Amino acid sequence: MKVSYNWLKNYIDFDLSVTELAKVLTDTGLEVEGVKRIDKIPGGLEGLVIGKVTDCVKHEDADRLKVTQVDIGTEVLQIVCGADNVKSGLKVIVAKVGSMLYPEPDKPFQIKKAKIRGKSSFGMICAEDEIGLGDSHEGIMVLDEKAEIGSKASTYFNMSCDYQLEIGLTPNRCDAMGHFGVARDIKAYLNYHNKDHKELQLPQMDIPTLKDNEKFSIEVAEPSLCPTYMGATIQNIKIEPSPEWLQTALSSIDIEPINNVVDITNYVMFEFGTPLHAFDLDKIGDKILVTKSTKGDLFTTLDGTERTLNGEELMITNGKENLCIAGVYGGISSGISNQSKAMFLESAIFDSTSVRKTSKSHNLQTDASFRFERGVDPSLTKKAMNRAISLILELTGGELSMGPKIIDSRNTEEVEVDLNIQSLNSRLGINIETEEIMNILENLDFKCQKLNQENLQVVVPSYRRDVYRSEDIMEEVLRIYGFNQVPLPKKWHISFQNKEFENSNEIHRTLSEWLVSNGFNEVINNSLSKDLFGDKLDEKSGRSKVSVLNPLSSELSSMRRSMLPGLLENIKYNQNRQHSDLKFFEFGKVYEKSENGFHETRQLAFVITGNQKPESWKNDSKAVDFFELKSICQTLGNKLGLNLKGKTGDPSVYFDTFQQLNLKKHPLIEYGEISNEVKKEIGFKGSVFAGVLNIDVAMKNRKHKTTIFEELPKTFFVKRDFSLILDKAVNYDSIEKIALDSEKNLLKRINLFDVYEGKNLPENKKSYAVSFVFQHPQETLQDAQIDPIMETIRLRLKKELGAELRA
Repeated sequence: MKVSYNWLKNYIDFDLSVTELAKVLTDTGLEVEGVKRIDKIPGGLEGLVIGKVTDCVKHEDADRLKVTQVDIGTEVLQIVCGADNVKSGLKVIVAKVGSMLYPEPDKPFQIKKAKIRGKSSFGMICAEDEIGLGDSHEGIMVLDEKAEIGSKASTYFNMSCDYQLEIGLTPNRCDAMGHFGVARDIKAYLNYHNKDHKELQLPQMDIPTLKDNEKFSIEVAEPSLCPTYMGATIQNIKIEPSPEWLQTALSSIDIEPINNVVDITNYVMFEFGTPLHAFDLDKIGDKILVTKSTKGDLFTTLDGTERTLNGEELMITNGKENLCIAGVYGGISSGISNQSKAMFLESAIFDSTSVRKTSKSHNLQTDASFRFERGVDPSLTKKAMNRAISLILELTGGELSMGPKIIDSRNTEEVEVDLNIQSLNSRLGINIETEEIMNILENLDFKCQKLNQENLQVVVPSYRRDVYRSEDIMEEVLRIYGFNQVPLPKKWHISFQNKEFENSNEIHRTLSEWLVSNGFNEVINNSLSKDLFGDKLDEKSGRSKVSVLNPLSSELSSMRRSMLPGLLENIKYNQNRQHSDLKFFEFGKVYEKSENGFHETRQLAFVITGNQKPESWKNDSKAVDFFELKSICQTLGNKLGLNLKGKTGDPSVYFDTFQQLNLKKHPLIEYGEISNEVKKEIGFKGSVFAGVLNIDVAMKNRKHKTTIFEELPKTFFVKRDFSLILDKAVNYDSIEKIALDSEKNLLKRINLFDVYEGKNLPENKKSYAVSFVFQHPQETLQDAQIDPIMETIRLRLKKELGAELRA
C-alpha cells in the first residue's frame, strides 16, 4: 500500500524526516518496503541556485557566444552562454557543475566543467524549458530583482517535494488501509516515546441537514451480506478537472486523476480506507435495491467487459436492472460521465467473504474489493460519506437533495478482553508498569478499566477486527513499546537435552507431523471390527478377543485386536477407486482380555504401497520396498530420541517375516511386508508394507539420548572400502556392529553403498560394498594408523561372519 508523507501531515503534526518516519512505521508493524521521492518537476531543481551576472563580454572566437561572470553568493563562476538576452545585472538560474537537468523526463544529463572555443565554463545559465518550468527556449530565464543571490532555486519557486512510502501491509491490518489509519499508529508511537499529547486532526466537513426524500427509496434485501448501507443524492453537479491539490495528492500515490467526482471518491478511499461509489442519478431512477444476482444474467462493468453472473454475487440494482457488483466494480450503464448533472453517492459495508468470492470468480481485483475483503472500519463509514459530500459540494457546486440516508443492521456489541499484567510482562520478557500499558492502549483507541492491580479489562475499537485475545492485546502493547526495546538477557538459558515426552499426546504430535510432512495421510477407523485371524492371535498373545454384547452386525462384533486390518481396508477402498500410491497412518488402541482382566494398548500403525514418488518426467516409477519401510521405522525411533536395536522376528499373523526395533529388549516397532494370506483375505492388490509402533512401550522406557555438541574437525577424513562376499542370510547390521566394536575412536561412520547377487558369485552368496570413514579431530591420519584397523575388521568379519574379500 502506498502512502504520501505530506498527506499524512493533514492528520497529525510531526517533524520526523521521511527516514525517521519509515523507521517508526516499520517498528510499529507497518513495514516500509521502499521510499520514493516525488517532485513537482523532475529533479526538483536540486543543485540549482540564484546568481547575478556581474560581467558579460563577447566570446573572442565565437560570434554567438558570450563569456559571463556570475556571482552565486559563495563564489563567482565563469560561464559561457549562447542566449541572446544575457547581459550584466540580470538575476538568473545557475546549474552548477554536478547538477542534473531534466529537459526531457527520461533523458537527464549532468552539468560538467567544459571548454567552449578555448574558454572554460563552470556551469550553465538556464532557460525555463531546460529546468522544466516552461516551454520557452528563446533565452535564459530572468528573475525578479528581489531574488536573493545564492539561495536555492527550489526555495525561490516553492518547489516542496513529497515522498511516497510503500508499506507491506499484512492481511490483519485492514485498519491501516488509509492515511488516517496509518496516522493513528504514528500518534500512538509519538505520544508514548516522545511524551507528546498529539491528537488526530479530522478534516472540516460542512454538510447541510436535509429531510428525507420520500420519492427515493433504499432497500437492502440481504442484510447479512450488507449490514450497513448509506446513500445521498446531489443535484446540479458540474463535472470538471479536480483542483491542483487534489490531483497532486492522488498522483503522490500513483493514482491518475480523472474528474472531480471520481477523484473525490478515490481520495476519500485512500484517506479513510473506506470505498465509495458514485452513480449517475439520472441513469438509475429513484430506487436502490441491494440483492443477489440472477444466475445467467449479463452485466457489463466499467472496463467494458460483459460478464455472466453466477447467482451468488451481491448486486446494487434499481429493482429493474443491475447497476454495480457490490464492493467490487461498477457498471458501465450507471457510471459518472462528463455529462452527468446529478449523482447518487454510496457508502456501505459488504460481507468480506462474499466480496472475496465474487472478486475471485470474475478475476476482478480492485482497490475497493481489496479493502472490503479484509474488512472496512464501520466507525468511518459515515465519516467517509460526510467527507465526500463536503468535498463534492465544494468542488462541483452541487446541492445536497437527500441524505445521507442510513440502513444499519450491524451488531454493535463491543469486544472485551481480560489482560493479566504479570502474564504480559512474562511473555514479552519486559517489565512495563500498568499505567504505561494503559497509556499505550488508550493511544491506540482501546478503552481500559482496572479490575485490580494485576488485571485490566480492555474494550477493543471497532476497526481492530483482528484483536480478540489477550495475546493480541500483548502484541499491540509490544509494537508501540518497541520490539527493539526488549532487552537481551545477560545469560541465555537453553537446554540442548532432548525433551522427554510427558504423555502420549506429545508423541502423537511429534510423529504425526513428521509422517504428514513425508506424504502420509492420517485416518481414523472404527475400533469395532470383525475378529480376523482370531485363532492365530489367541495363540500368539495368549489372550482373547473382547466381544461386544449387542453387536450392530457381524462386521462389528468385537473390539479390534490389531490396527492393520482397518488400514488394509483403507488401501483396498482406495485401490478400487484407481488410487494406487498410498501412505496411511493411524493412532489408536487395540483391545484384548486375559485371566487378569482387560488390556488396552496404544499404538501407531502405518502402511505404504505403490510407487515411492508420483509419476513424472523427472522421476522413475520405483515401487516402495522393504528398505523404504525400514528407513521410516528407524526415523520414527530417532524422532522419539530412543536407542533402538534391530532383530529379526519370527513369522506372525500379518507378516511371513518381519523385523523388530527393540527398546531395552522390549519390541517397540514391528515391520514387514503383509503376507499373501492376509492379502487374499482382505483383497487388496500388490505389495503392502506395514509397521506397528507400541506407544505404551515408548512411554514406559523413555530414557532419551543426550545431544552432544562437538567442535568441527580441523582435519580431512580418510575413506576405505571393502567388497565382501557373505552368505545371503547375513544382515548388514552384523557388519556394522563388528566394525564399530573393533574401532571406537577413529571410525566415525560406515555405509553400505552397493549390494549384488547373481553372476560370478557362488550359490547362496551375495556381495556387500561397504565404506569406512576414519577421522582424528586434531591430526591427519596416515596409512600406518588405518591399515591395522582395517585388517582387524577384516579378520573379525571373516571369523564371525565367514566374510571374504571379493577379488
